[in-house]
Amino acid sequence: MKYLLAPLEEHSDVAFRMLCHSYGCSFSYVEMVSLVALPQSTFPWYLFDSLSVVPSGVQVMATRVSQITAFLAALRERSISVPEFNLNLGCPDPGVIQMGGGAALLKRVTRVQALVNALHSFGAPVTIKLRLGLNQFEKDKKVYLSLLHHVDADAFIIHAKHAREESFTKADLTVFEECLETGKTIVANGSIVTREDIIYLSSLGIHSVMLGRAALANPSVFQWLQGGKLEDISSVRERYDTIQTTYPSRELYKTHFVKWLGRKL
Repeated sequence: MKYLLAPLEEHSDVAFRMLCHSYGCSFSYVEMVSLVALPQSTFPWYLFDSLSVVPSGVQVMATRVSQITAFLAALRERSISVPEFNLNLGCPDPGVIQMGGGAALLKRVTRVQALVNALHSFGAPVTIKLRLGLNQFEKDKKVYLSLLHHVDADAFIIHAKHAREESFTKADLTVFEECLETGKTIVANGSIVTREDIIYLSSLGIHSVMLGRAALANPSVFQWLQGGKLEDISSVRERYDTIQTTYPSRELYKTHFVKWLGRKL
């Protein structure tokens, strides 16, 4: 089983991603960047400085091919190499959905394929992170399966909840069996917190999982799910602080790390 770390806004600094990798995470993502904001002087180019420090990809939110074209041109101008792009089709934020991004793109398979093709022109793999729909109705209609059937991407990271479900709502891991039947490469995401979850997903034929909240609560969950031990919170905090001395970030990231560390799921 391959273990990935989800893109976590205001959490995924270098220290946190390095910490997770030290405990057995094989690949992570910087927090989502909105290509709608690309022309603005506040575009977070600093996120791309760490891609060579720890194996990481870039998750993007885009609604038009022109946004991606401008983004890729800026990357080439800055000589930035990106190991992998991940297209966000799962963000439940009302502002993002109102713009037609995130989970609102799930039903627009032609548009999504065009966005994937545009990102592929950079020469890096392109994956998609998606939810099961905007709401229960779309989940019941299985719009996610239509996307899997009609869009070609290198992998599909499926957060097994619809966009109106709360963050602590249990994900529906039963959907992965029919997702695998499409023949696409599927990564499981959502409410994966126990070794029993890993055993179940492995029995279906899942070879990669993505963790989010479980990693925030204790980054050593990666080694625990692989048969190792769950580290004491004080030891995890000490290791994070040590990495922070070499790779410091804004105080906000450290505050959020401490707030989540040790939380019961």
